[in-house]
Amino acid sequence: MPSVSAHVALTLAQHIDAVFGVMGNGNAYFLDALEKQTDAVFTAVRHEAGAVVAADAHCRASGRIAAATSTYGAGFTNTVTSLAEAVQAHVPLVLVVGDEPTSGPRPWDVDQIALASAVGARTYTVGRADAAATTVIAVEHALTYRVPVVLAIPYDVAALDAGVLPAAPAPRIPEPLAPRGEFAEGMLDEIAAALRDAERPFLLAGRGAWLAGASEALGALADATGALTASSALGRGVFPDPDHDLGVTGGFGADGAMSLVREADVAVVFGASLNQFTMRFGELFAPGTRVFQVDTAPTATHPHVGGFVRADARLAAEALVARLRDGDDSPLPEVSLAASTHTRDLPAWRDRVDVSAARSYDPGDDLAPDGRLDPRSAARRIAELLPEDRVVVSDGGHFIGWANMYWPVAAPDRMMMVGTAFQSIGQGWPSVVGAALARRDSTIVLTSGDGGGLMAIADLESAVRAAGGRGMAVIWNDAAYGAEVNLYGLKGLAEGPMRIPEVDFAAFGAAVGAEGVVVRTLADLDRLQSWTREDAATRRFLLLDLRISGDVIAPYQQEIIRVNS
Repeated sequence: MPSVSAHVALTLAQHIDAVFGVMGNGNAYFLDALEKQTDAVFTAVRHEAGAVVAADAHCRASGRIAAATSTYGAGFTNTVTSLAEAVQAHVPLVLVVGDEPTSGPRPWDVDQIALASAVGARTYTVGRADAAATTVIAVEHALTYRVPVVLAIPYDVAALDAGVLPAAPAPRIPEPLAPRGEFAEGMLDEIAAALRDAERPFLLAGRGAWLAGASEALGALADATGALTASSALGRGVFPDPDHDLGVTGGFGADGAMSLVREADVAVVFGASLNQFTMRFGELFAPGTRVFQVDTAPTATHPHVGGFVRADARLAAEALVARLRDGDDSPLPEVSLAASTHTRDLPAWRDRVDVSAARSYDPGDDLAPDGRLDPRSAARRIAELLPEDRVVVSDGGHFIGWANMYWPVAAPDRMMMVGTAFQSIGQGWPSVVGAALARRDSTIVLTSGDGGGLMAIADLESAVRAAGGRGMAVIWNDAAYGAEVNLYGLKGLAEGPMRIPEVDFAAFGAAVGAEGVVVRTLADLDRLQSWTREDAATRRFLLLDLRISGDVIAPYQQEIIRVNS
C-alpha cells in the first residue's frame, strides 16, 4: 500500500510537473515515490535555497505552479531567504519538507512552522489519514493567494502505510476579480471620462497586468485613447505595440522617456505596485498629473493615486474600452478622441513625439577611464548578439541596471528578477535551472554580479547541467559589492568589506563543463556572436566573465545615492 509520502507525491503530481530539491532524511520517501510512481520531473540542485529559487523561476517563466523539496532542520532553514522572496514577489509554489516527529522535536529540530510564518508562508502538515486532501488544500492556497506554502511531512509518519490513494478534488481557482458595486463603476466612468478628455494620456502596467492576461485589452485601450505606454521592470513587454511604448519606468527608464511621463496629464496604472523604484522615489509623475490605479490590492498602493478601482486588470481595461467605444453599458456619449475639442486639429500625443529617441540610453565608451570595460557599451553590444528567443533571469546587485536598460525582452515572462522583491542576492544560478525546464526551446541568459555569483556558486553546476548549450551567463565582474561601494563607499565608510578579490569565473565555469570566456574588450564578445550560430545541441553553456569598471554607476543607483545623501 502507498505510504503517506507516496500520497503526497501522487497527489502533488496531479497538479505539478516540476520539482526541484536536495534529498535528505526528511524527504527521502517522498522523492522515492515521486521518481518511481509519477511523471513529475525531479531536478536536483546543490543547495536548498536553490530548490525554492528554481521553483520560483519556473513559475515566472511558465505560469505553472512548481514545487521545491528539502529535508527538515538545516535543509529547511537554508530555504528561508528564497521562501521570503517568493512571498514578497507573490509567486505560488509548494515547498515539501520533512519535519519533526509527531512525538515532539529532537535536539536538531527547529520550529519550522514559526520560521515559515515569520516570512509570510503558511504551513500545512500532513497526517496518516489526510495526506492527499491536505496536499490539495496546500496547492489551492498557493494558487488562490499567489504565495508559497510549506507542506510538511512529520518524520515518523513519512513511511507509514496510508492505504489506497483517495480521489482528491481539483484545487479551486478563484475567478478574476471583477469591478463590483456603484463605487467601482463610478470610478471607471471617471477614468474613462478623464482619458477621453486628456491631451497627454499615459498607461502604465506591471506584472499583475500580465498575470491577468490584460495585454490585448491594454493595447486596445492605448489605441482608443492615443496614450503613450510604459511598464514596471517586471512588466516589460506587456503592451503589444512597441512603437508607442516608452519602456521601463523608474530608475531603469531612459531620461527622455521619463521626461515624457512627467508631461502626462492623465495616467492610469494597471497591476503595478508603484514601489519606490518604479515611482522614482515619488518623482515619476508631475504634481499636476491625475493618477488612477487598477489593482487587486485592497487599496491604492501610493499616495499619488487619486482614484482607485479594485479589479482584475484585464476586466477593468475591457470595461474602459467599452466605455470609450460607447458600448451598450456605457453611460458616456459617443465621442472619439479625434473629435474632442482640444485635439480636433492635432494628431494624438503619442504620434507627435519621437518615442524611439526618448527611450534611448547612453551608449557608453569602449573602455572606462580606468581601462576596464564600460558596462554600458558591453550591455549594448551583448544586446546586439543575444538570440532573439531568449529568457533573461537576473540576480540582484548594482549590475541589474544594465540588462534592464539595454536588453529588450518580448514579454514579462522573459525577464525574471528573482531576489529583488526581498532585496537579496545569490539567486541567479538556480534561477537558470527553473527557467531552463520551463522554456525548453529558448536560450536562458543569466545576468549576475560577482558577489551574487559567488554566493550561489554551488548551483553553477546545476545551471550548466540543466541548461546545457541553451544556457549562458553574463557575470558583471567589478571585484566588489558594487551597490555598497556606490552608496557607502562614497560616504567614506571603510571599503575593505565591500571589495572582492577578482575571481576568475571563466575558470569556475570550465570546472563544471561550461565554456568560460574572460571579456576585457568589446572584441572579446565576438565569441558570443559565433556561439549563437552554433547548434545548441552540441555547444556548451557559455559563461562570459566581464571585467567591468566599478566607476560607471547605473542611473538607478545614482537615484538611490541622491535620495540617501
